[in-house]
Amino acid sequence: MSEFNNRIIAQRNALTIVNGSGLFFEPLLSLTEKAIDRWSRNNGIHTRDRLVVLLKSMSGTLFFLANKSQEQVTEDYKALSEKVDNQLSELKLEVASKALQRTSH
Repeated sequence: MSEFNNRIIAQRNALTIVNGSGLFFEPLLSLTEKAIDRWSRNNGIHTRDRLVVLLKSMSGTLFFLANKSQEQVTEDYKALSEKVDNQLSELKLEVASKALQRTSH
């Protein structure tokens, strides 16, 4: 159960980082590829933008963790969990960078 909760918390944190920034017209509703594509299109963000790439990478990692969670906790699972934490940190930095770019223009 705690692995499930950790994934939900990570997803919620990612959405909070993006939606709490106040930078985007339309909020990001989930970390599915379709939701990220819709969000980026409706906010005029190119699909190759670092923010979109980070969100899709995080989505993929969380999806993989969801499928691994029924198995015994392994070193791979722990490493992927750490990767999610690193991706959240990168996401915070990227959103902060975009906010800084917006205020300097």
